[in-house]
Amino acid sequence: MSLSLPLTAVPSPAAAELREFLFTHSRIAVLTGAGCSTGSGIPDYRDDSGQWKHRQPMPFAEFIASTAARRRYWARSFTGWRRIAAARPNAAHAALAELEVRGRVSTVITQNVDDLHRRAGSRNVIDLHGVLHRVRCLACGAITRRESLQARLDALNPGWSAAPAVLAPDGDVHLRDSDVLDFKVADCEGCGGILKPDVVFFGESVPAERVSGAREQLLASDALLVVGSSLMVLSGLRFARMANEAGLPVVILNRGVTRADGIARHKLTDDCGELLSAVVDSLPS
Repeated sequence: MSLSLPLTAVPSPAAAELREFLFTHSRIAVLTGAGCSTGSGIPDYRDDSGQWKHRQPMPFAEFIASTAARRRYWARSFTGWRRIAAARPNAAHAALAELEVRGRVSTVITQNVDDLHRRAGSRNVIDLHGVLHRVRCLACGAITRRESLQARLDALNPGWSAAPAVLAPDGDVHLRDSDVLDFKVADCEGCGGILKPDVVFFGESVPAERVSGAREQLLASDALLVVGSSLMVLSGLRFARMANEAGLPVVILNRGVTRADGIARHKLTDDCGELLSAVVDSLPS
């Protein structure tokens, strides 16, 4: 496809590079991370140097082993859920959905658990780490809506409240241990088993079929665009490595350092929502 608009229509070198990338590749797999959702009010995990900005999320082993840990987790999640549920897709989500409509994006593989890509209109989405909007029973496997569990927790804890707290990237908030001592946790209505958000906790493995599906989608594409991910964890980094090994060009749009900077054809550090929107607006319909 020839460039039908002059590059002077695109104001920055970063936008020109991304625009050329979109024109020269017709099936781009996109890998997104927490930086893609910061414009929706959901904080990211790491600073520009890749260091943790918040405490690490609760590990799966701790969640399973300790009643007190589950009480702490669900009290924090109960408090933070309203802000997660109220989050809306931002310009980055909208731009990626539009690029799929225009036939440039083949799939979105996301490390995020906020479900904002689908709500923005993206259709071919692989939720690598699951979504917070579902809850799974670890005993019988039943899946329920998070909103339903929120109502049950509200009924079990009438009048319970905690001091205002800072939202964490995984949807909970930071609370003092003394705030959660009286919080009551709901069990599975069907079998009484332990309920857990249908997301991959730290210490858990991404389901093998999810990884293989993402790999298949990636290798059926002709390039990889990373948006808002430091790639500090293997679950995301592996796809950049797969693309590189398969000879697919990798372009990274992330404010800070990533573990794949050395293999990227272009590394762009602009705001992902602003840059993606500007480039989409410059493309022919």
